[in-house]
Amino acid sequence: MKRQLPPLGALRAFEAAARLGRMSAAALELSVTPGAISRQVQQLERSLNVPLFEGSKNKPLLTPAAQTLLSALSPALDQIEAAVKAVSDANSGTVDVACFSTFTVKWLIPRLFDFNARYPDIEIRLQTTQRADDPDHERVDLVIAVEKPTSNLPNVLPLFAEQLGPVLAPSLAASLALHTPLDLAGKTLLQSKGRVDAWSMWATAMGCTTPQGNGATFDHYYFTLEAAVGGLGIAVAPWHLVADDVRAGRLVAPFGFCASGLHYVAKRRQQRNLRLDLFCHWLQAQAAQFAL
Repeated sequence: MKRQLPPLGALRAFEAAARLGRMSAAALELSVTPGAISRQVQQLERSLNVPLFEGSKNKPLLTPAAQTLLSALSPALDQIEAAVKAVSDANSGTVDVACFSTFTVKWLIPRLFDFNARYPDIEIRLQTTQRADDPDHERVDLVIAVEKPTSNLPNVLPLFAEQLGPVLAPSLAASLALHTPLDLAGKTLLQSKGRVDAWSMWATAMGCTTPQGNGATFDHYYFTLEAAVGGLGIAVAPWHLVADDVRAGRLVAPFGFCASGLHYVAKRRQQRNLRLDLFCHWLQAQAAQFAL
């Protein structure tokens, strides 16, 4: 019996727009114009003879019919995507990875040349996320997250324990007398909005009081670390984000690093994927080199 389905392109356009909440976001995901998304959705509405969106263009709302369609359509497209990846050539294709922007810039990207040299036909597509959750939610193959350790869970791969420590430029360190953590009081202490508890976590791990100082607060951790490299103050940072700078002499760590209680993990899609297997094996091997 012939399947009676609307055009697949119209279904994809509707699913993206409904899931993301905006035509413009769907257009960006599918690499088309917002007008093209709108026309595809209108085509689907005519085919089904039911409205799918209501309200203003700036804040469209899903109709009950659209909610019913989306609840079935998103899992179906996910299954199609997973099946295509599963049967495609394991030695070529893409692996989509999501993680925090600073981790991407300071740790992952500087090491990807090794993976590219080993598997030149596998493309690692990176995207940043503000909430490292799960790969199905992020619509990627792998999410790298930092969290408190939990019991062994399926499809969660341990990478390394986070180690925190104050870091600063050698030129600034030469002008300060930093012999004990108490010497940090009153100094220019840099902070990040994305990790406002970093100094207190380090102090708790060290068994000392949280140092108080007057320093800038930056929107992103990457800006904070670059400010430290530039001699603008003292940052407290995870070892894996500053290891290359410390080894190159751009930063010094007067008190070393101590465990924060958090761990980095990689959360992979449940569906088996040989390309993803290769990347996960490589990622864990790279992480194993980072034990202090």
